[in-house]
Amino acid sequence: MKDQAASGDGPEAMAPQRLSTREAAERLGVKPETVYAYVSRGQLSSRRAPGGRGSTFDAAEVDALARRTGRKAPSPATGDLVFRTGITLIEGDRYYFRGVDATELARQYAYEEVAEWLWTGDLRPGIRFTAPVEALAAARRAVDALPPHSGSTDRLRVAVVASATADPLRFDLSRESVLAGARSLVPTLVGALPGVAGAPSTVEGTGEQAEASGARLARQLWPKLTARPADEPSVAALDAALALLIDHDLAASTLAARVAASARAHPYAVVSAGLGVLEGPLHGAASGLAHRMLTEVLERGSAVPVVADHLRTGRRVPGLGHRLYTSEDPRARALFALLAQVPQAAAALAAARDVVTTTARHAPLHANVDLALAVLSVACGMSAEAGETVFAVSRTAGWIAHALEEYGERPLRMRPSGQYGGPRPPQPLPTATGGPPL
Repeated sequence: MKDQAASGDGPEAMAPQRLSTREAAERLGVKPETVYAYVSRGQLSSRRAPGGRGSTFDAAEVDALARRTGRKAPSPATGDLVFRTGITLIEGDRYYFRGVDATELARQYAYEEVAEWLWTGDLRPGIRFTAPVEALAAARRAVDALPPHSGSTDRLRVAVVASATADPLRFDLSRESVLAGARSLVPTLVGALPGVAGAPSTVEGTGEQAEASGARLARQLWPKLTARPADEPSVAALDAALALLIDHDLAASTLAARVAASARAHPYAVVSAGLGVLEGPLHGAASGLAHRMLTEVLERGSAVPVVADHLRTGRRVPGLGHRLYTSEDPRARALFALLAQVPQAAAALAAARDVVTTTARHAPLHANVDLALAVLSVACGMSAEAGETVFAVSRTAGWIAHALEEYGERPLRMRPSGQYGGPRPPQPLPTATGGPPL
């Protein structure tokens, strides 16, 4: 649609150029959700696009804002890191594991079965992972020695190192050895986590009995996250969350894992590299922010004051928007559908919808998987860091899949060159100042 020229130059005058949200974000060098944050703060005006799909922005206004903020557009795609992979494809607001719709896999198969598909391309219905006795004992001793205030990611990182020391074959990077270690490592990490105080330990399928009986991983993880008794719809939602989160292309933690594998680090070190990046607040910990927001919405009875507080203080509304999807995150959509079958999730689901609807008045952002994880954790009486735990346990299988793929590539291929911007040599030796360090 073209606007009439306001200056009265006649019908042939060109209308101001309008940009889509993505084009405005690229010109500003920010993420799409930041563009809407500018709108909510009055720094940028928007107009609903024809048909009501998204918003458009005046190009001149966007350029002026770019000059004021000093933002620079990101490097062109030719300068990005691009690596060949046959694991995950993200395309058309959907994502696929080895060419199969990942959300359908998560609906129909357990986490272990989806992990096996990701690792081997073979579907093995009914497969279960079991933790070796020696590795599990070592991991538990190491985790038990940590201070009480340690977080779940701290415990998982320590458990990985302890598990590695119990595996003398960890340096064998053959496919068979890596797969055997992966099938042992994931349940070892879950088994090393302490149970929540008051969690049932004598009911069939929970606690120690679940670990010993080879119950599916979601059952083993449940008492590590909540004291509530396990019910089938809730455990099914947790199982689906684990399956949905296994991989998401080259996310930051996965790139770190592949760099480690490129240097031929063993699988335990690969997982350690991934966990190190996952601990950042912009990656694995994002669901905790959404959990706290939903809790506040339930306490205050409405999303309006909560969203307003976030916007007033310049904070992003957590759980909304994703740089790879223009509509709702398919992982969130799949998990919301399962949570709708959990009676105790009704209030948290309504709060999440309230957040989306309230924010959409100013910025048409869609729910992402962090918001869906928050609904799961709030509804099931879990702590704010439960989503991070689910994310880390799940993504372990994805890091192993990428390690298997990277072991087949040329070693040390991920060696970028730095663009030096310091003083040109030769420079004189520095003059010592002050005394020795205290």
